Amino acid sequence: MATYSVIAVIGLAIDDRMITGAPAWAKPLKFGISIALYGVVWAWLLSYLTGRPRRIASIASIGIVAAFAVEMVAITVQVLRGTSSHFNQQSTFDSTVYSAMAGSVVALYLLTLGLSILLFRVTIPDRALRHAIRWGVVIGLVGMGLAFLMTSPTAQQLATEDAGGTVDAMGAHTVGAVDGGPGLPLLGWSTEYGDLRIGHFVGMHALQIIPLVALLLAGLAPRRPWLTEHVRTTLITVLAAAWLAATGLVTWQALRGQSIVAPDMVTLQAWGLLAIGMVAGVGLGIRLGGPASSDGTAIATVRRSVAAHPPTAKNYPE
Repeated sequence: MATYSVIAVIGLAIDDRMITGAPAWAKPLKFGISIALYGVVWAWLLSYLTGRPRRIASIASIGIVAAFAVEMVAITVQVLRGTSSHFNQQSTFDSTVYSAMAGSVVALYLLTLGLSILLFRVTIPDRALRHAIRWGVVIGLVGMGLAFLMTSPTAQQLATEDAGGTVDAMGAHTVGAVDGGPGLPLLGWSTEYGDLRIGHFVGMHALQIIPLVALLLAGLAPRRPWLTEHVRTTLITVLAAAWLAATGLVTWQALRGQSIVAPDMVTLQAWGLLAIGMVAGVGLGIRLGGPASSDGTAIATVRRSVAAHPPTAKNYPE
């Protein structure tokens, strides 16, 4: 996927075609980067598994790679044909491609859910890191699940079908208009209407960000005695709760047909309450923190845990 992303960047540079209002190679680039991040993080997470769960994870991982392969081949084929991949019903071939993609996404979600269940059975020594990984996995699954909101036909599509007409697409990520309008650079999120891709994006990437924050806090612990395991666990919990709330907030905003760059007063108030709650949670967590640790055991515990399970080839599920 890293190599594929480089190819997509080259495509952006030399191919000026537009598909559904966006540069032709923008979607392949976004998917390539996202899948690469998914793969690196899960390779690390699955290295904690041993015995029978590890063997089960190996089989599931093969299925995940196959699901991603189907999706990326479908996206690439449609880009080369100069048409959209998602929701496309323009021809029998387009409909078949989209159906194959939909099947691969369902398989990917179920397999990831299975891996998540296996991971919850693993005991990770550092409590803050353990909480971060579990929160990241759960919110990541929520973010993945939000993609299914885009598969529902819009009111306009249903009305066209009821009137005996034909539709070129079934499902959409834009709420309040057809896909393909003005959007943010590269991301493509609508600047005029609601966009369901935002909640999907925010939720999915909790899987990378929350564990990374836990590792950074552990790295600061030896020089910040007040960053005890209890404080770090509380901070991670506050971050995870805020992240989950933010995922719901941007999805709610999109479902109301409101652009991410044009929030109304109600949305701004919701963001303000979220910010206040997060700041209050962080302050309370620090104030009520447990006894300070001066011997560096916090970072030592995390280092031993990560060093024992680095994301190297020998630790990948076979």
